[in-house]
Amino acid sequence: MSTSAVEPGTRLAERFRLEDVVSESDGVTLWKAIDEILARPVAVHTFAPDFARVTEVVTAARAASRLTDPRLTQVFDAAQEEDLAFVVSEWVTGDSLSDLLAAGPLEPERAAGLVAEAAEALTHAHEAGLHHLCLRPGNLVWTTGGTLKVLGVGIDAAVAGLTTDDPALDDAEGLGRLLYAGLTGHWPGDEEEGGLPAAPMSDGHFCTPRQVTAGVPGYLDTVTCRAALPESRKGQSALTSPAEVAEALSDVARPMPIPVAYSPMPAPATVSRSEGIDTEWPKTQTTMAPPTHHHHHPRQGNDGGSTLNKALMAIVVLLVIVAVGLGAWTLGRSIGSPSTPEVAGGPTVKPTRTAEPQVVKPSSATGFDPLGDDQAEHPELGEDAIDGKPSTFWHTTFYNSAELGKLKDGVGLLVDMGKPVQVANVAVTLSSNPGSTVELRVGDAPELSALKTVARQKNVSGKVTLTPPEAASGQYVLIWFTRLPADEGRFRGTIYDVVVYSPGSA
Repeated sequence: MSTSAVEPGTRLAERFRLEDVVSESDGVTLWKAIDEILARPVAVHTFAPDFARVTEVVTAARAASRLTDPRLTQVFDAAQEEDLAFVVSEWVTGDSLSDLLAAGPLEPERAAGLVAEAAEALTHAHEAGLHHLCLRPGNLVWTTGGTLKVLGVGIDAAVAGLTTDDPALDDAEGLGRLLYAGLTGHWPGDEEEGGLPAAPMSDGHFCTPRQVTAGVPGYLDTVTCRAALPESRKGQSALTSPAEVAEALSDVARPMPIPVAYSPMPAPATVSRSEGIDTEWPKTQTTMAPPTHHHHHPRQGNDGGSTLNKALMAIVVLLVIVAVGLGAWTLGRSIGSPSTPEVAGGPTVKPTRTAEPQVVKPSSATGFDPLGDDQAEHPELGEDAIDGKPSTFWHTTFYNSAELGKLKDGVGLLVDMGKPVQVANVAVTLSSNPGSTVELRVGDAPELSALKTVARQKNVSGKVTLTPPEAASGQYVLIWFTRLPADEGRFRGTIYDVVVYSPGSA
């Protein structure tokens, strides 16, 4: 197979199906592809027949495949055949540092946290004999799963043909430039990079972060200068490796995704007071307002008022003692007599107990797209919606309209309960963007025709409880989007958490 014959639909290694060209430059083409065995998207690089550094790239990719730090892009496969070479790696979705800086500089602590994570990841790469050499804002990605990824370790340098006598120093400087960019929204280079304007200069040198952006802490200004601005170090020693950058930033708070408010279990309609749940209860006793104490200076000689206050206080104390004694006596009778109390002039009243919904743990979850061309909707993220963590989530792909681009009637998340269960209600945590229309479908087979719609809500966001008019039964629970909310200029459905409840036993 010649590279010129590589086109959408081509299958590599009998499992990776090329779908769309993402970018193409200097004889290297980046594709979005599907791993047909594991049903997940992957990134694939292919190379033109005259690309001169194929051997170096494949060798670097094979070395990178042995890296285990989750913050580094995982390489799945690399092959160099007679007429075709390719590299298969993890498909990463999220916002690059360039994207994050589109609205201006980051909060200093967040910028430092991102670079600290990158420095630690690159330290592990260097320990394995790999380096980056081309750190740019596009290589640092805050993923949709709320984690950091450093793209291109080993591979980007091989593609560009870059070599150096001191890779540790070069990567330390690259990390310093990324920190400068995060703190200022500018790139410390002669030209703009990744959409960021070049950093301002003073007396022929780049301005320090504090000279560009107000509010940058002094220690972060110093770390940036030590790593990337030698003319501004003012006697400070240089940071000469990713490990030294990581050490200099070791005390900064690490970036965390914005938490999504959710409750692992909705409050039942009625709850036994002994369970300690703070709910509003009917008043069973009279609450007395505390007496108002008028404070008088002794020289005013208001002895009559003082005597009256003392008398009132004595009466209040006496009433409290009587009330406590009466309560204790009543409680003692209740404990000593197990019989059901009788109401004067009426029939015997038996206490009622409301059954509470019980959480049922799912077996698995996956993206469900039976109406789509590839019938796959981020299946690799399905488990993130049932792990109980508010920072992880499943999402649909982006669409050009709220009606899924008019491509299909719906898409969703299919939850396999492992066995047939009764479903009283399902609590779903969506994104905070309004506009979702979701259906709850339940059935005994993972097929759209077998899943019956039992609840539906329109124009919702955040925490949503889908409750059938009566308990439904089935092994499969489907959260089905028929309308998507706006997200990043397009439309996408997101599910942070799914909790399934079955009826309790009274």
